Amino acid sequence: MSATLLLPALLLDAALGEPKWLWDRFPHPAVLMGRAVGFMDKHLNHGPARKQMGILAMTLLALGAWVLGWLIAAIPDFGLLEIIAAAILLAQKSLVQHVRAVADALRMSVPAGRRSVAMIVGRDTATLNAPAISRAAIESAAENLSDGVIAPAFWFLLLGLPGLMLYKITNTADSMIGHRTPKYEQFGWAAARFDDLLNLAPARLTAALIAISHLQFDPAPILRDAPLHRSPNAGWPEAAMAVVLNTALSGPRSYDGKMQDFPWVWPAGTRTPGPTQIDSACNALWRSWALMLLAVAIIASI
Repeated sequence: MSATLLLPALLLDAALGEPKWLWDRFPHPAVLMGRAVGFMDKHLNHGPARKQMGILAMTLLALGAWVLGWLIAAIPDFGLLEIIAAAILLAQKSLVQHVRAVADALRMSVPAGRRSVAMIVGRDTATLNAPAISRAAIESAAENLSDGVIAPAFWFLLLGLPGLMLYKITNTADSMIGHRTPKYEQFGWAAARFDDLLNLAPARLTAALIAISHLQFDPAPILRDAPLHRSPNAGWPEAAMAVVLNTALSGPRSYDGKMQDFPWVWPAGTRTPGPTQIDSACNALWRSWALMLLAVAIIASI
């Protein structure tokens, strides 16, 4: 049943993306989830037991998201609301648009590229040169393919709309409070660990989709380089993207004014990517999406 609902949801998201006219008038569900996380942060992130409060916050958020998803799915409308909700919470078309905008801006000037890439990455962008801007865009494309498309689809396929809602609130919480800073080291621990758990299978599935859709059947370089990444999950789609584009990714970068000496992923690839490689990454997003769509269609037909 979930596959038959996921198929039109994937197509609807790919066709419409994030209609600006709609979300200028109404708050996007992701925004509402962010407000819920912010409420927990404001009211529970204090006192000596911040780790326990963070566990409580993540539990309440997860339960709330699951129940809401269950209630929507229980409405007798032949799955129409589930399809619409899933389409809204998937992000294929909007991801491609944001990544391609970096390539278009970079073709105009490096400062324009910096402004565009700053909208999709968390690192310092003020001093990035053209190759660094391109790497940042490609890395964001790979990681967000997993977080914004494959993982939501995976959990919808397994657990229906409640599973998708559970994943999205967890991913939102991780992005807001799952940081290793004095404020969130303890309070955000549960969100970060739960997000790692929920992304364990989807991240590796994303790597497989990227590789197979490019006829890259040798897993050795991905298996070798993915663990080099600082994240237990993001390294998998990033390593696959690096291999199929023959572009070295990750490497040294600056966060909050401090240079971080991260290792290169696929160091044999070019270290001077440009807009052309970003365009290729966008094509890779669609190829991976198409392969996933085919897999979902096959499951739906069984």
